Amino acid sequence: MKIISWNVNGIRAAEKKGFLKWLQKEKPDILGLQEIKAMQEQLSQDLLAPHDYHTFFNSAEKKGYSGTALYSRTQPKSITTGLPDEQFNSEGRLISADYGDFTFFNIYFPNGKAREERLKYKLGFYESALKHFDDLVSQGKNLIITGDYNTAHKEIDLARPKANTKISGFLPIERQWLDKLTEHGYVDCFREFNKDPENYTWWSMRAGSRQRNVGWRIDYFFVSKNFRKKIKNCYHLTEVMGSDHCPIVLEI
Repeated sequence: MKIISWNVNGIRAAEKKGFLKWLQKEKPDILGLQEIKAMQEQLSQDLLAPHDYHTFFNSAEKKGYSGTALYSRTQPKSITTGLPDEQFNSEGRLISADYGDFTFFNIYFPNGKAREERLKYKLGFYESALKHFDDLVSQGKNLIITGDYNTAHKEIDLARPKANTKISGFLPIERQWLDKLTEHGYVDCFREFNKDPENYTWWSMRAGSRQRNVGWRIDYFFVSKNFRKKIKNCYHLTEVMGSDHCPIVLEI
């Protein structure tokens, strides 16, 4: 089974850049999209119902902002949007799907750069999400948790760590949550297969950042430790354009 996650930075913009052609070529069994920046009524029929896919959307209340989407070849047993803590659910940041053998989480974690209260919101979202994950694992669920986490975990995960230690996305307090995630038994799938530096998933829109590979690894697949043995591979599709992020792939 092939699962892909991609922050498309606007699904309508991605459609104009060949998203649907890419989808039919890549044929993921499950695709999680983040930052779709659209309401369902703003989407073309091709985006709403592409051939061979069931689709689910969780749009932000604010137009043109945030939002997530799920494309699935098989019909999940159930779909949930948002976290149990309702204060984090107005921005369309989470879709989860129960497939029986595992529960799939597609999440666009908040960005904390704008101002201090957004950083607090991000950290609160992190803690609420982890509690929810732990509750499900305690019930015997296997979890796959993917999306744009908006934080580079370790120095190896961004091109210029020393220059970004005081920037949201690489603050010690944000990185500590990723430490906590791993301490709770969740596995960073990419690092199971690739320990090398200079592997990034997001590049600034500034001229030449992507060409020079001055990037950050902020998009991840994590799985609960009881599902670790099911992972076959995890890698980045850095050659795929159309967004400031590249797609990431998990094979199970």
